[in-house]
Amino acid sequence: MKEKMRVAVMGAGAVGGYFGARLAASGHEVSFIARGRHLETMRAEGLKVNSVHGDLHIRSLFASEPTEIGPVDLILFCVKSYSTEEAAKESAPLVGKETIILSLQNGVDNPDKIAAL
Repeated sequence: MKEKMRVAVMGAGAVGGYFGARLAASGHEVSFIARGRHLETMRAEGLKVNSVHGDLHIRSLFASEPTEIGPVDLILFCVKSYSTEEAAKESAPLVGKETIILSLQNGVDNPDKIAAL
């Protein structure tokens, strides 16, 4: 594994925000994909994580579209299950020859849905 990875978080809610922030705090280049008011707030204020494992406040690239980021080493796929297929299609610009997609979702069939696309 590379020392410093390029990571994209698809779905920067609670799960994606937490794990993405932890990766960013450990030195990886992490970009977050979000929408609407959540995106606007992160762009203005950064991403704040309060945790028993230590609080974080990070500034990063907060994007509305994967095309703003380009291919990455790792995609943390953290969208709601009902958005899996749509988000997987939208994630295409993030996928390079060696990109790993890690689904951090509830639901047993999400990896199959992602792999099919």
